[in-house]
Amino acid sequence: MDARNTQAFDACLREALAQTREWVPRWLGKLHATLKDREQSAGQLSEKQALVQARTTLESHRDLVATRFLAAFAESMENALPHTGSGSRRSPTVSFDELELMGDDQVQETVELARVQQVVKMAVDEELVTLTARLNGAQGLAVVNPDANPLRTEVVVGALMKALKGLHVEAAVRARWLQVGAISLGDELRGMYAHLSQQLDRMGVQAAGYVVTQTATSRTSAPTAGSRSDAVPMNEVLGGDALLTLDHLHQLLVGNLDQVGDAPGDWGASGSSTAMVRTLASEVVTLMLKRIAADERLLTPVRTLLQDMKPALLQLARSEPRFFADRQNPARRLLDAITERSLAFTNELDPGFGPFSNQVRGIVRTLLKPGPDLAERFPGLLEELTRSQAAAVAPAQVQARGLAVQTLVRVEQRNLLAERVAAEMRARNDFDKAPGVVRRFLTGPWSQVVAQARLEVSEGASVSPARSAAMRYSDILPDLLWSSQLSLASLNRPRLVKVIPGVLRTLREGLDAIDYPREQAEAFFQALMGLHEAAYKTQRNEPPPDEQPSIQPEVDDEPWMQRTEARDSCLMDDLPRDTQISTQPAFIDTQPMQRDWADLKAEMSGQHGATLPVGTWVDISQDGHAMRWQITWASPHGTLFLFTGASGRSLSMTKRGLERLIEQNRLRVVADHGVVDEALDEVTRQAWLNSARVDSL
Repeated sequence: MDARNTQAFDACLREALAQTREWVPRWLGKLHATLKDREQSAGQLSEKQALVQARTTLESHRDLVATRFLAAFAESMENALPHTGSGSRRSPTVSFDELELMGDDQVQETVELARVQQVVKMAVDEELVTLTARLNGAQGLAVVNPDANPLRTEVVVGALMKALKGLHVEAAVRARWLQVGAISLGDELRGMYAHLSQQLDRMGVQAAGYVVTQTATSRTSAPTAGSRSDAVPMNEVLGGDALLTLDHLHQLLVGNLDQVGDAPGDWGASGSSTAMVRTLASEVVTLMLKRIAADERLLTPVRTLLQDMKPALLQLARSEPRFFADRQNPARRLLDAITERSLAFTNELDPGFGPFSNQVRGIVRTLLKPGPDLAERFPGLLEELTRSQAAAVAPAQVQARGLAVQTLVRVEQRNLLAERVAAEMRARNDFDKAPGVVRRFLTGPWSQVVAQARLEVSEGASVSPARSAAMRYSDILPDLLWSSQLSLASLNRPRLVKVIPGVLRTLREGLDAIDYPREQAEAFFQALMGLHEAAYKTQRNEPPPDEQPSIQPEVDDEPWMQRTEARDSCLMDDLPRDTQISTQPAFIDTQPMQRDWADLKAEMSGQHGATLPVGTWVDISQDGHAMRWQITWASPHGTLFLFTGASGRSLSMTKRGLERLIEQNRLRVVADHGVVDEALDEVTRQAWLNSARVDSL
């Protein structure tokens, strides 16, 4: 973003905080007035008492609510900026796995949040669209990314919820405030959004554009940035008349439906809960399969076959209604295995897809056979599928992968040890006085030499540590550092003549031990011998010439590999270190699960550097063609990654190499979660939306 837009963006955020300080007290006043009006018109005593309690509690907490809300909003606004790396990229709902771990009060809070967000969004929709486009334009975005608006309704409502939860008030009172104040909150936000849009317009900020994603050409599990609607409308995918609510789904998962009646519409009657459990389980299965059917990352034949499994899965839901929530259940594992393998194929003509689809077709036929033993069929089918997938990979590919993992583990161990060796060298008193070319050599190639020698000692070499190569490689440091300093070496030429042969011999021995490229080694030796020659030719009675301090380049923290290690680990070899970032995207037509580069890089700088978890499917552009790969292994410290293709072929790369691919738009994430996981998360999202609709009736 240019300086002018940066100023406009910052000014807009400052104005948003100023506006919030004005409208929050006004909104609290409206909330108090509305509570009082409803209190006076309440027909039932219990309702009147609840409103009185909410109003009087608000009176005593009014200033505290305003203070905490303003603080929470300022913090949430900063964290919501994509470049901070701390803002959530997910829909502001709860995931399927999280729901099972929640208590009833947490579920209710989530429903409250859903209702308030729905009411507020309906009130500010038009103004929010305009402001988002302006703010995105101020950030230099050509296409609208809704998540790049730090003032979006999710941020404001989330800050309000955070502020209210920090108060020592009853949950019922907090819920009453939200129910009564949602409409007026939307009104206040609508006014603020309109005011901020006008300010950006006056400052000359051009709005970013919205794009329309076509379902026919999109292969994505998430809305494309800048799209005004989902690629597949949620009401078409999950059904707008679904009965499932978040509370019902939660009770199903935790097995607490004792107070639910038999009839599908009898949510609160007492009696047996068996019928309701089956109804809810069947609905979850139906919605899950609808979501999978809309997931165009899977090829059409696979999606069709999975839909053909529906009768068997519905039948299973009658006897095991929570099978989809149990990751160890054979039926759930079979679904995971099929969808996981499906992601390996991008075309029906891909090698291996024909046998795979035929096997899935056979699985469906077996499951649809009538009989009371349906649940017993899944373990055998899963075992057969797993065995056939393993058999489809050539033994040579399996061996190559094992060798690659073994090599990468050793590479990371040596590089981590080399970092410690380099730190030891920098701590020496005579290190900083040496020329830059020598310092860089010591903390670079020579630290690798010493590290490998130490590893060999630790692995049980027969030579004692005192006589090991590691000790000899460290023992030459005083002579090397001294001989490279013109001001010192020129004062003692006899010593210089004596130490040079041994230093050079040991240096060559060490570099050969790690198969260091000879051309790079010779370049260093030429520089070192030039230093030695200058020291030898300098007369004692001549003052040593002033040495210009050398400027060390930025430390390259990319793991170094020997040529044999690069070969054995199947290292991707078309990533030159100085590659310029291309301005032309490698993926033009579709971009599954589009991720912002700044977000990915921020994630990749985490504690262990593992941003893309093991199991993630990606497309990598190589030689002008996109190939599908899965991350099947990551080193313990996240510096090296191993990818596997559908054929079993392996490919490795460093963390820096992975970052460069993303920078060059040569890598796109296809899926970093399981297809079934994402489908169940969408089921939970629909239940969340249903809860908001039911609660607002």
